[in-house]
Amino acid sequence: MNSLDPRAPLVLDTRELGRRPGSQRELELTVPAPAQLGIEVLSVPEGSPVELDLRLEAVMEGVLLTGTATAALEGECVRCLEPIEDEIFARLQELYVYPDQHTKAAEHDDRDLDDETSLLEDDMIDLEPLLRDAVVLALPFQPLCRDDCPGLCTECGARLADDPDHTHEAPIDPRWAGLVELQQDTQHHQD
Repeated sequence: MNSLDPRAPLVLDTRELGRRPGSQRELELTVPAPAQLGIEVLSVPEGSPVELDLRLEAVMEGVLLTGTATAALEGECVRCLEPIEDEIFARLQELYVYPDQHTKAAEHDDRDLDDETSLLEDDMIDLEPLLRDAVVLALPFQPLCRDDCPGLCTECGARLADDPDHTHEAPIDPRWAGLVELQQDTQHHQD
């Protein structure tokens, strides 16, 4: 297991909580966003500020972290590809288990702790995986510039929100093209 760097912006030191259940600490901090925080079409720009409002609480098994993360978002509408700027508000909650509690529970098999259990490492918490999960879950699956975005014209790619009356002549099935020419010829001769 890699040891965590206590100076990393998303690593929290819980030593001052001690292991006294009920002791808690509130933190407000701003950290730079890690790379690729979000989904392909909508994400928090790398290095932009992420505001964290956190509460760390010592419990029997470890440290319970609850709080929120707020950050600016940039991306593009999946329908019309226009740029989107928005803000995300994600809720955070995770129990970080003391390694010795995890081992004890695994030996006695009296708790359902699996590989997904978040562990404290040298009394430190790595917040990045939790932040990534919370942000991705809080993002819309198909981000839109507005709820009723009409998208792009399927024939010419024009943005339909800019030209709502945009139309094209009905496409002619190539099998009927000869008849259309005959019809035009007939109208030509009648004029």
